[in-house]
Amino acid sequence: MIRSVAYRFIQHSTGLRRALFVTPFLRLSTDASTIPPSPQNPFSHQQQPNQETTTPKGGEDDGATHKERSNRTKVGSSYEDEQARVLRAALSHVPRLGWSDSALISGARDIGVSPSIVGSFPRKEAALVEFFMDDCLQKLIDRIDSGEVLNELILSDRLVKLIRIRLEMQVPYISKWPQALSIQAQPVNLPTSLKQRTALVDEIWHAAGDKGSDIDWYVKRTVLGGIYSTSEVYMITDDSPEYQSTWNFLEHRIKDAFELQKSVQEAAYLAEAIGTSMGSSIQGFMKRVFQG
Repeated sequence: MIRSVAYRFIQHSTGLRRALFVTPFLRLSTDASTIPPSPQNPFSHQQQPNQETTTPKGGEDDGATHKERSNRTKVGSSYEDEQARVLRAALSHVPRLGWSDSALISGARDIGVSPSIVGSFPRKEAALVEFFMDDCLQKLIDRIDSGEVLNELILSDRLVKLIRIRLEMQVPYISKWPQALSIQAQPVNLPTSLKQRTALVDEIWHAAGDKGSDIDWYVKRTVLGGIYSTSEVYMITDDSPEYQSTWNFLEHRIKDAFELQKSVQEAAYLAEAIGTSMGSSIQGFMKRVFQG
């Protein structure tokens, strides 16, 4: 299956975080390896007094520089992997400790890493929430690619099924999800949050079979994004067995959206028919006037 923009977003956001985490190490390597050598006078053939003669060994110097650069890149990659492991391990502590530094510290201890690594995250709680969002999107894509049965369903049922699969991933963290929403709504975190939700909605539409590229593309994703968000909030206060009320709410909102779309289309057809009819009547009237 050709992946939608959602998959490319995951790759981009992962690469962005890698650049963010590894930058200090790469900067050290760049600064150390780009110091220009002192210029030599090409017209000077005599040795100056009190100077030692040295034979440059360009091959050895280049090899040493390359080796140092390679070693530091490996260190940066290893450090980045440790951060990802800390984030993943911290998720198991979120139901008890919330989306917090404490969960990150506990995750670091679980994998045998010094808790001081938590200080390297630029936005600690937000980094944990964003990692979870990216991880859930990847899991959704994996389930779709694994052959999740969708072809036998009508479009509305496909959308309900995909949104339900994604929301069910939040069930273990539902008691702490209001905190996650609060973190995502903070001004500094809002751009990333919107991008992640846009990628999620786009992936759902793509998996459901929508390949439109006209103005409806934006309308559909805006409507579905609103349905996802309202269902997400409804789920927080749902105390029904296995969140059955949430799934009923979701189904009704999807049905309402399709009925609204149908009503809008019918209104458009009606307006077009009325316009055509009025145009014909006016044309006939003007013809009779000029004939008279």
